[in-house]
Amino acid sequence: MSEKSSDRSSVAETEAEIRYYGQKLNELRSRALEDPEGFWAEVAENLTWFKRWDKILEWNPPFARWFVGGVLNASYNALDVNLKRGLKNKVAIFWEGEEGITRTITYYQLWREVNKFANVLKKLGVKKGDRVSIYLPMIPELPIAMLACARIGALHSVVFSGFSASALADRINDAEAKVLITADGLYRRGKVIPLKKSADEALGMSKSVEKVVVVKRIGLEDTPMKEGRDYWWDDLMKEAEPYCPPEPVEATDPLFILYTSGTTGKPKGVVHSTGGYLVWVWATLKWAFNPTPDDIWWCTADIGWITGHSYIVYGPLLHGLTQIMYDGAPDYPAPDRWWELVEKYGVTIFYTAPTAIRMHMKFGEKWAKKHDLSSLRILGTVGEPINPEAWRWYHEVIGGGRCPIIDTWWQTETGGFMISPAAIDLVPLKAGSATFPLPGVHAEVVDEDGNPVKPFERGYLVLLAPWPGMLMTLWRDPERYRDVYWSKFQPNESLEFKIKPPAIYYTGDYAMKDEEGYFWLMGRADDVIKVAGHRIGTAELESAFVSHPAVAEAAVIGKPDPIKGESIVAFLILKSGYEPSDELRDELRMHIRKTIGPVATPEAIFFVSSLPKTRSGKIMRRLLKAVVSGSKLGDVTTLEDASSIEEAKRAVEMLRKAMGEKS
Repeated sequence: MSEKSSDRSSVAETEAEIRYYGQKLNELRSRALEDPEGFWAEVAENLTWFKRWDKILEWNPPFARWFVGGVLNASYNALDVNLKRGLKNKVAIFWEGEEGITRTITYYQLWREVNKFANVLKKLGVKKGDRVSIYLPMIPELPIAMLACARIGALHSVVFSGFSASALADRINDAEAKVLITADGLYRRGKVIPLKKSADEALGMSKSVEKVVVVKRIGLEDTPMKEGRDYWWDDLMKEAEPYCPPEPVEATDPLFILYTSGTTGKPKGVVHSTGGYLVWVWATLKWAFNPTPDDIWWCTADIGWITGHSYIVYGPLLHGLTQIMYDGAPDYPAPDRWWELVEKYGVTIFYTAPTAIRMHMKFGEKWAKKHDLSSLRILGTVGEPINPEAWRWYHEVIGGGRCPIIDTWWQTETGGFMISPAAIDLVPLKAGSATFPLPGVHAEVVDEDGNPVKPFERGYLVLLAPWPGMLMTLWRDPERYRDVYWSKFQPNESLEFKIKPPAIYYTGDYAMKDEEGYFWLMGRADDVIKVAGHRIGTAELESAFVSHPAVAEAAVIGKPDPIKGESIVAFLILKSGYEPSDELRDELRMHIRKTIGPVATPEAIFFVSSLPKTRSGKIMRRLLKAVVSGSKLGDVTTLEDASSIEEAKRAVEMLRKAMGEKS
């Protein structure tokens, strides 16, 4: 294989790069609009290709293929290229565990571990195109496993380690994973959680997994190991060859599957390409944060989510950055744990979720002020809209009033940032606004008919053109992909857009624009609850409730929570022979913890005999939200049975009284 593009130095930017990114961002936007193929061809030169593409974009709405004919390898771009740039001894990862154990991993050490584990996977029978499920805590073996999969052309499917056995089994089965990588256990707030036990329970519900690799994270002596199926990571690595040639991969081949909750019960297997995705995460990290070779980057997300994929694993490594990985709770053993690490490692760019910011606000300023945070130069937010109060606290208390806040809007499906301030050409910031779309992103806010709304009117956020980081499809479900993302709005000549889109991508989010065109994100328009940054579909939750023998029907809503963003509230109809009780309520909470995971534990469960529905049988969850919050019901003309609302009010009142709350 031959390299047709030169490796570029990440230690000192070239004059051409300075000229290119010295342009005003609006000029980049204009170029991306007027000549998208020429624009993206220029951006793609920042990666190393084994073979250049034949065509930039093949667009058969709603399916897009980017850099068609191009050949590259994600692991090679993230690691080998950096060694050639002279970064062999540069620290790639400063890792710290909750219990205080630390590891420092250079780019050479990371490259070596990835090569060895790639050979381990090959020896276990993993081939190009196979799927590997990864169920690990935030330890270095997680990105090592992902990059090893990419090195041999296998697809990784990372499952958040906080998910239950049932949730893991669903994702293994859908991907038909050949190998599972897990750990003996993990630490969480000082407690040991036996992760292998959950993995074994999931494997009892799965048929495709042939081999299991187990990392000794805790050193649990009683970890169950099945002979012939289960292997210790360390044992396999001792025998592994030190070099694995990178597999040439088509740019349009999938890199990974990542499952995200939806409104139809079954989690969606979002598939991202190799070439388009890598170009997108490289470009968006450059535009939004403009990192320098001297920066210490810390994204606090879990790699089990897209933020960790894009801005812990692939993006920072493509840029040759040094970053922090922390395996633990943000407030354990004390509320200043994060700020202690910022000071210890001299973090310069800090990227976290509004949920975490609000939690630290609750603790007060004193914990942050115990530490020297003067190394910080840029702050960022991700996961949900940030309210102005939290934005200001973050800016003043953590950033000392000097750090711009890069408030990013994007999704699992988009692959990377879409609407965000850009550090390469910073516009005036407004607390709570994600500002403007990045180059190549054509966003609009529309009404129910698909027409642009007026300033300050709430509407649906839509995207009018394909972009390199977009999902390819949903795993083995192209019709669901078309229906979920591309069917709500149909293009027509009457729509007043700058461009005439052949298809319109529906984000599922509400937004508005102000008189200056700044975008303000306003949360989900569909039935997805966001708990501490984790998206959980109401249908998936309701299905879990109904799987309990006592429950006949369920309606789940999100209740605003000042710390977590939203908490989970359920209204349940019991089957005949079951009576409401506190014991049953506790049992159902444990049932949800076991079925979905601890993050889905409901805050409140109300027992009712009927649910508010339309005449067509659709549950009117917005009315239940109004009951719980004590707000006005709004339009009830489509409500079939008004008594269901009165019963819900009584159930809420009874539980509040029982808990000693004010009505």
